[in-house]
Amino acid sequence: MSSHLTKPSTLISLSDISFEREGRVILSDVSIEVKSGDFIAITGPNGGGKTTLLRIMLRLLKPDRGSVSYQTIDGDGSLRIGYLPQKNMIDSHFPITVGEVVASGLLGQKSVNRHERESRISEMLGLVGMEQRADQAIGTLSGGQLQRTLLARAIISRPELLVLDEPLSYIDKRFEQHFYEIIAGLKKSTTIVLVSHEMTTLAEMANRHLIVDRTLHECSAHHHYIRSECE
Repeated sequence: MSSHLTKPSTLISLSDISFEREGRVILSDVSIEVKSGDFIAITGPNGGGKTTLLRIMLRLLKPDRGSVSYQTIDGDGSLRIGYLPQKNMIDSHFPITVGEVVASGLLGQKSVNRHERESRISEMLGLVGMEQRADQAIGTLSGGQLQRTLLARAIISRPELLVLDEPLSYIDKRFEQHFYEIIAGLKKSTTIVLVSHEMTTLAEMANRHLIVDRTLHECSAHHHYIRSECE
């Protein structure tokens, strides 16, 4: 009997990646394929290379050795990516408003006309509870408010791949459950790669679990965030 299941396509392939900084090995011989439909949860010790891995995956850093290749379902080599970086990588003193930050997530999206652009901005601001602060400068926001703004920017383009680096940092507890609901909704149609120290709830959503500590270890145990239980 023939199967109607479609084999997931590879969106990003990292092959034999190594990266050093000031004589210190950050990543060594790391290979991974991110396939369409994956929800990959990444954990590991501080300084183990998690953020470096994400930045190489996004081509924001060039590895010392190895290669990174992209491919979409259409095979045109482009890939629509949403990225939520760590808060400390954001210049909160830059003179830009909440609405402008969210809108910047649509840069390069030529197929989005003005009406749809305004509609999406309004939708995203509402989704993260920032609609009353659209005209507020980001330098006046709390850490949690800025994180919600950056989340809206990351998902406004309806990305094929969503990359989240410590998304729960600075998130206020009253928004945390809503954040989980947003991610649960997104994972139905979006490939997700996420780094977080707080893995209990997020790990339950993921289908793949990686530990990064200079090298990469894929975990197949039930409690994926405890290394001793990984095979």
